[in-house]
Amino acid sequence: MKTRILVLLLALGLCARAQPIAVSLGVHQGQTVLLRNGAPYYIKGAGGQTQLDRLVAAGGNSIRTWSVDDARTVLDEAHARGLTVMMGIWMGHERHGMDYDNAGAVRRQFEFVEAAVRELKDHPALLLWGIGNEVDLFYTNTRVWDAVQDVARMIHEVDPNHPTSTVTAGLDSNEVYLIRTRCPDIDIYGVNTYGDLGQVPQNIRKFGWTGPYMITEWGPNGHWEVTKTAWGAPIEQTSEEKAAVYRSRFVDYIEPGKADGLLGSYVFLWGQKQETTETWYGVFDVQGRPTRAVDMLELNWSGRLPQTEAPVLKELRLKGSEVDPNSGMYFCEDRLQASLSIDNPERIPYTVEWSLVPEATDTKAGGDAEKSVAAISGLIRHSGTDGAEIEVPRLEGGYRLCVKVVSPEGTVAYANLPFYAYPKPVGSPQRQWLKWTPVAKDQSLIQP
Repeated sequence: MKTRILVLLLALGLCARAQPIAVSLGVHQGQTVLLRNGAPYYIKGAGGQTQLDRLVAAGGNSIRTWSVDDARTVLDEAHARGLTVMMGIWMGHERHGMDYDNAGAVRRQFEFVEAAVRELKDHPALLLWGIGNEVDLFYTNTRVWDAVQDVARMIHEVDPNHPTSTVTAGLDSNEVYLIRTRCPDIDIYGVNTYGDLGQVPQNIRKFGWTGPYMITEWGPNGHWEVTKTAWGAPIEQTSEEKAAVYRSRFVDYIEPGKADGLLGSYVFLWGQKQETTETWYGVFDVQGRPTRAVDMLELNWSGRLPQTEAPVLKELRLKGSEVDPNSGMYFCEDRLQASLSIDNPERIPYTVEWSLVPEATDTKAGGDAEKSVAAISGLIRHSGTDGAEIEVPRLEGGYRLCVKVVSPEGTVAYANLPFYAYPKPVGSPQRQWLKWTPVAKDQSLIQP
C-alpha cells in the first residue's frame, strides 16, 4: 500500500511539470479517428470519476466529466492511471434559470469558462472539451448555441492541442442543423442516447452532420422508454437484462460506427446514483460493488470476461391475491410471496439481500439530483436465497420490492418489482369484484 501511494504521489508531482499531449482529428486506414500524440486513439470510456482502478482493469481508457469542478484533481488521478479525460464545461440550462438573452450572465459564464480552459489546457490527461451537456433539453432560446460557439472559438484560439465537442439529449434534426450552422468551431458531435442508440449512426448523417461524433452517454433503456404499470411506475430491467443490452448495443452499433466517424463512447454511469431507482443507471451499487454490467463492459473493451463474474439473476416474481388479475395491485397488510431464480450450477454460496422501498417521488429530468429513498423496515417477514414473504404496507401507494444477489467476491446482480398497495374494502373480505381506475396526474386510485 505504501509503495502504491508513493507511486501515485510521484505521478501527481510529475503532472504539474508535464507538457500537453496533442490531440487532433485525422484519418487512419481510411477512417476518421482521434490522434493522440500522433497515434490513433479509440475512446473506451465511462462517465464518472470513481473506481478508476477497476476501469483500467476492465480495459477502459477515458472518463467523462460534466463540469470543471475539482478538475485538476480529476485530471491528475486519471493521468496517474494512464486514463484521459473528456473535460466537461457546464453551460447553464434554461430550465435551471439561465437566460441567454441576459448579456451580463452570458459574459460572466464565458469569463469563468475561459479562466478554466487556460488553467487546464496543458494537462497531459486532457483529451477533448465537452462544451455543454443537453442544453437543448426543454429549452426555447436557441441563443444558447451562440454561447457554445463563443466558447468553442475561444478554445481554438487558446488551446491548439484539443478538439471541441458539444452534447445533445438524443439526436434531433433541428439541433443538428443549429449546431452545424451556428457552431462552426465544434469539431465533434456528442449524443446522449439509450433506447434509441441503434438509430444514431444512420440519423446523424441523414440529419446533415458530416463530421465525427461520439456516443457520450449510453446504457440500458431510460426510465422514460420502458413499459409502465397502470399507475405510472416504470418497470426496470434486471441486471441480467441490462447486461445483454450493454453487450449488444456495443457490438451492434458502437463498434461498427468506427467505419463512419464514430470516435468511441462513454457509458453512463461508472458509479451509482439515485435516478428513478438506486440501480437504474449505475454499473456499481450503492455500496460500490460491481454489477453484471461491469462484466459486459470488460468484455466490450478488452475482449475478455473477468475471472470472477457477477451472479446471474434470471427472474424475480411476486405472487399474492391481486385486486384485479395481472394488475400488480395488492391489498394493504396482505402477505405476498416473492420467488427468485438464480443461475448457480456451481452452487456458489451467494448472499441475498431483500429490501422494500416506497416508489420514488422526487423524480427529475435530465439527470438532475434526486433524493435517495429509504427502505421500509419490518415488512419482510421471512427471507432466504430463493424467496421471501412480504407484508404489503398499510399506507396506500406505490412500492418496490428489491433484491440483490451478492457473490463471495462482492459482485452483484439485482432486480426489483413495482407494486401498488390498495386499501381493503371496509367490512368485506371480497376481492374479485373490485375494480380500479387511474385518476388524473396524481395517479391515485378510486373505486368506480
